Amino acid sequence: MEFWIKAGQLVLSLSILIVLHELGHFIPARWFKTRVEKFYLFFDPGFSLFKKKIGETEWGIGWLPLGGYVKIAGMIDESMDTKQLEKPAQPWEFRSKPAWQRLIIMIGGVTVNLILGFLIYMMVLWVWGREYVTMDAAPYGVHVQQELKQYGFQDGDIILSAEGKPVEDLRELNVGILLRGYREIEVQHSSGDKETITLPEDIDYTLFQKDAFPAFSIRSHFSVDSVLPVTPASNAGMMQGDSIISINGEPVVFFQDFTNQLRELKGEKVDLVVWRNNTAVTLTPEIDTLGKLGFSALQHIETTQIDYTFGQALASGFSYGYWTLHDYVAQLKFIFTKKGASSLGGFGAIGNMFSPTWNWQSFWLNTAFISIVLAFMNILPIPALDGGHVMFLLYEMITGREPNKKVLEYAQMIGIILLLGLLLYANGNDIFRFFFK
Repeated sequence: MEFWIKAGQLVLSLSILIVLHELGHFIPARWFKTRVEKFYLFFDPGFSLFKKKIGETEWGIGWLPLGGYVKIAGMIDESMDTKQLEKPAQPWEFRSKPAWQRLIIMIGGVTVNLILGFLIYMMVLWVWGREYVTMDAAPYGVHVQQELKQYGFQDGDIILSAEGKPVEDLRELNVGILLRGYREIEVQHSSGDKETITLPEDIDYTLFQKDAFPAFSIRSHFSVDSVLPVTPASNAGMMQGDSIISINGEPVVFFQDFTNQLRELKGEKVDLVVWRNNTAVTLTPEIDTLGKLGFSALQHIETTQIDYTFGQALASGFSYGYWTLHDYVAQLKFIFTKKGASSLGGFGAIGNMFSPTWNWQSFWLNTAFISIVLAFMNILPIPALDGGHVMFLLYEMITGREPNKKVLEYAQMIGIILLLGLLLYANGNDIFRFFFK
């Protein structure tokens, strides 16, 4: 059932974004009296699920849910229909319009996606507000990844500031270290001593390569929230609501310390004592080779809720959208590493972003994120993307010469091959992870 709920959210989110993106092309095209022959949600190779011609445009829904398109007369697009270009240009065709009008038509979709992402963030903050994980929620301090302890960080530290500014949200501190260049961190150790620690410039690559992220997390007590079927936890009889007291006689206090203990004991059978209905119960699970038992934990962390007025939501939503775009672009540097390339995901990875239960706040936050990502990816100067068309249009506007039609055809073909290759690779990673990880 969870799969279908996630899939439903994914299809709805992409449908909204695709239709609005294509409207971003359709509206200025019609404004400049350019004929739009087709407007499709999803692709329709061979046949369509639905189609209806209204005026000069065929509106339809395709069967292949990999995107959507508008087919504009007189334009070389992903349909690779070049027969119309063999005839003299007609006044209603894309190719007969001034370059500046063609540029507006081409950037319309990206513009809509970008503005939409910002507007959704503003709406979400106004309706639901936002939860922050402040240091007030960390009476026992933070858990520190092992890779950071060599620089002076200790479990139990209180984070005072980053780059000279107070830490308002621990999650943003983690993102700041990985993607925003945070290197000066002031902490207060459990001894009461304060220290400013300078991290090396390449700490972001170190944390990413070693999968040591988040760098800091709240030290918290925990209980068992749910037990996955056919796992060491379920086989041993672990139940929802259990509180783990000890493992092999060693007391268990904080969740992060417990996960470290599991990694050290992976593949071994252990004595696990849990507190259940005011009674201590001993279980003997065998930890799997990844150092996991197979349950999700309910960590006892308090968050701070902040509500926004309409005006505050506009300003904070814009900031939210800006940093979302910034952080997405910044993390692309990791793609050019072996681990980054293997971490690429397709529709499965996108679908897993959504909640296993229908949650409108989560749905709109994910939709805003995907909208901003689509805007950035589409404006890249790659043939077959909007950015590829923009690149050739800018060339024409600067030089005063139209690109050779054959060059446009071959560039479009190469771009389609590259995009299909990337699509197959990313979704292949999803399949590999599903079956082997």
